Amino acid sequence: NLARRELEWLRRGAKARSTKQKARVDRAEALQQPSDRTGAAVEKIALSSTSARLGTRVVDLVNVTKGFDGRPVLDDLSLSLTRGTRLGIVGANGTGKTTLLDLIAGRSVPDSGTVETGPTVVVGYYDQESRALVDDIRLIDYIKEIAENVRTADGSLITASQMLERFLFPPAQQYTPVGLLSGGERRRLYLLRILMQSPNVLLLDEPTNDFDLSTLVALEDYLDTFGGAVVVVSHDRYFLDRTAEHILRLEPGMPQRTFPGGYTAMMETLAREASMEAKPAAAKPAAAPAPVAAPAPEAPIARKLSPHERRTMDTLEAQIETDEARRAALHAEMAAASADYAAVAALTADLDALSARLDDAVERWSALADRA
Repeated sequence: NLARRELEWLRRGAKARSTKQKARVDRAEALQQPSDRTGAAVEKIALSSTSARLGTRVVDLVNVTKGFDGRPVLDDLSLSLTRGTRLGIVGANGTGKTTLLDLIAGRSVPDSGTVETGPTVVVGYYDQESRALVDDIRLIDYIKEIAENVRTADGSLITASQMLERFLFPPAQQYTPVGLLSGGERRRLYLLRILMQSPNVLLLDEPTNDFDLSTLVALEDYLDTFGGAVVVVSHDRYFLDRTAEHILRLEPGMPQRTFPGGYTAMMETLAREASMEAKPAAAKPAAAPAPVAAPAPEAPIARKLSPHERRTMDTLEAQIETDEARRAALHAEMAAASADYAAVAALTADLDALSARLDDAVERWSALADRA
């Protein structure tokens, strides 16, 4: 997260004009080099495998409803996945994000509506529970259950053992039981097993929770060249900005809504809409009947601002300056709390209210400035 924030700062056009700024540039560049806790360079994971051919028909959900214990989680949801789809799904806990992935994967059936899957679809589902892991099986056997060999994107054929080495599992470790792996290693192994299936539809449920930096960077690079459809459930705004081209927002009691762009684009759209709603509707003056003979318009009489209006203008200037500084601080707090959806939602509400007040203050100040 620190590396991403520093990179964002660099992209805004940081200029190394002082010692402090130059040091920050150096730190940002250093943070882009993956390293472990000892400071040694981390070996790059080579994520490269072909995907099965995908036809024009992928997955279509039509008027799907799904609930548990009499409580609807998804209500009349329609969604169409096509070849090349890059969809991110966001929403609070309990809004049906994982349920939707289960429906797409065929692990669950809807209470009503239909889920139609194309004949060439091969789903790779990276879930939160890593259901496919078995503790007493050896790593090499766990991967060979899927395939003895895999053909990579460059056309070469490599063995399951070589793929494990690419995923930082040396030969000496490949014959140990899965149960001896750390949490991060288990997730990395599970990801390898999914990619060994050569899927053409990838479903990723909170993929960044337990990945180390090397695996995360490798996954992002892999998705850049992946030719199939990708659906990601995540609270990581940076990962969604990096991988998603549309965002589906699920909220309790609200209709589904899809936004173009990544997570940041969605938040900007919501902020603009909230700002527009906060502005009072301007009253439209009633049309006056046209006079029979309109007199010649008189020249407007120039009038100076009254002392009260001058004081109001000065107060507005101070308020605008304070609010602009607070708005910048809120953006920084949202970036720092990017992994906490509830905190981001609360900060967004504060930002919406602040933006509405700031727009109103600027409008009033502009009117006084024009008269002055």
